[in-house]
Amino acid sequence: MIEPALLRMPNTTMRHEYRASLTWQRQAGETFTDNRYSRRHVLRFDGGAEWAGSSSPNVVRLPWSDPTAVDPEEMLVASLSSCHMLWFLSLAASDGWCIDAYADDAIGVMAHDERGRMAMTLVTLRPAVSVAGATVPNWVQLAGLHHRAHEACFIANSVRTEVQCAPRAWGD
Repeated sequence: MIEPALLRMPNTTMRHEYRASLTWQRQAGETFTDNRYSRRHVLRFDGGAEWAGSSSPNVVRLPWSDPTAVDPEEMLVASLSSCHMLWFLSLAASDGWCIDAYADDAIGVMAHDERGRMAMTLVTLRPAVSVAGATVPNWVQLAGLHHRAHEACFIANSVRTEVQCAPRAWGD
């Protein structure tokens, strides 16, 4: 059983807000109206984390995109991966399984959707889990944990994108 003090499940009467700040400024010498300006910006989160953001080089060509910065498409894929992992770990702990490590190489696909618009049409999570302890879950139990994590994931429940989970063996 999950300790209530450790996990606070939202109920239908609660409302939570999450904030991020974004700043961008035109660089000296950039005309802007010619559409040749840097897309690099700064994202700040309430806990103090700061990320360099940019458009994807797949969307806006170099040098106006910064390939070293995080783009919105990557953030969406990472958000889905992170939310799934957090639920998986919580559920595994509640079920008494000891997880030593978790890794995911998630992949997002941008393509035309059913309306002909570019969209993130598929995100495939590819989690691998290392489990310790006298008893370890089998593949069926792990798949069940992943299914429950997917069903509970706030982010997966918030997007139209198809989200698949394709667990891998640890080390693959």
